[in-house]
Amino acid sequence: MIKDNVLQALNKQIKLEGDSSQLYLAMASWAEVAGLEGTANFLYSHADEERTHMLKLIKFINERGGKAHVPQIEEPKQDFSTLKEVFTAIFKHECFVSESINEIVGLTLENADYSTHNFLQWYVSEQIEEEKLARNILDKLEMIGSDKGGLYLFDRDIATMSAEATTA
Repeated sequence: MIKDNVLQALNKQIKLEGDSSQLYLAMASWAEVAGLEGTANFLYSHADEERTHMLKLIKFINERGGKAHVPQIEEPKQDFSTLKEVFTAIFKHECFVSESINEIVGLTLENADYSTHNFLQWYVSEQIEEEKLARNILDKLEMIGSDKGGLYLFDRDIATMSAEATTA
C-alpha cells in the first residue's frame, strides 16, 4: 500500500501530466493554424505522450492499492506569437515537471517506498530526454532567427523527429 503523502504527491503528478497534455495540444492547434504542419504533428504526438504518462501513473496507483484521482484539467494558454515562444514555454514547463518528479522521488526515499521509487526512475529518465529535446529545439530556433526559409526547413525536419519518436 502506498503511504498517504506519497499517494497525494502521485495524484498531484497525474494532474500535472494531464495539464502537460493539454498544453501540448493547445500548442499543436496553434501551430497547425499557423501553417506549421510538421510542428503541429510533433506537438500532437507529445500531447498523446503526456496523456500516456498520466495513464501510467493512474494504473500504478490503482495496482498498488491506492485510488487514483482523475482531476479537472486546466485550460492552457491558447495563443503564441512565435515558435520560439512555444518552445521556450515547453522547456520551462518540462523543467517544472522534472522538479515535481524529483520531489516525489525524494518523498519515496523518506518513506522507504522503494517500489514507487523504482517506478519513478522511468519518469526521471524521461524528463532528462524531454529537457534535452526542448533545449536542442530552442538552439535550432536560435540559429534560424527570423529566416523564413530556415523556419520552413525546421518545420519539415521536426515532422521527421515526430515520426522517429513514435517508432522508437
